[in-house]
Amino acid sequence: MNYEQMSNNQLYLTGTVVREPKYTHEVYGEAFYETALSVERLSHQVDIIPVTISDRLIEARGIRVGEKIRVMGQFRSYNKQDGDRSRLLLTAFVREILDPDETANPNTIEITGYICKPPVYRTTPFQREICDVLIAVNRAYNKSDYIPCILWGRNARYVQNMPVGERLTLSGRIQSRVYSKTVDGDRVEERTAYEVSVCKILEEEKPFKKNEDCSNLAQ
Repeated sequence: MNYEQMSNNQLYLTGTVVREPKYTHEVYGEAFYETALSVERLSHQVDIIPVTISDRLIEARGIRVGEKIRVMGQFRSYNKQDGDRSRLLLTAFVREILDPDETANPNTIEITGYICKPPVYRTTPFQREICDVLIAVNRAYNKSDYIPCILWGRNARYVQNMPVGERLTLSGRIQSRVYSKTVDGDRVEERTAYEVSVCKILEEEKPFKKNEDCSNLAQ
């Protein structure tokens, strides 16, 4: 992975391990496990963020439920088949376990990518302005991660009319949000969505790249 592909998706999390690591898959002989971190906000709310970590890092550092750790990595997406539909799933992919730092912000992310669907602008019943944007971020081997982002206030107004293909650099934090979804006609299922809550935005004028086409992305 080259420098640009490393720097266009950077994530730092400090949180408490809340699940035993569970094996999910293997790539070129390296096994990967999924766990989750409970990351506290300044408001004392917590976000439960899924984390993918290799057996190499687990063996070198050890991961125990209840332990507070700090990790560096990337926010990644993948599609999981759910019946005849595909669901977009997101995870914090850990590249390194760092020494604890109580002075560091416990939840920061910066991504650079391309708007790949028209932004969706709306206002809440309390007249708060919100805009949802899906960003395609390049990864190695001609892959891309599709990252849902939510912007507020003047940032929401700023991006609402941006075209597909606009390149942006966004910084903020990962947040989790529980919602109810009706499935199979009348059955209500509780799900958790993950997105980047954006606090800062920097526009860059560069052409859209064809490999960021989102036409087959899960709805």
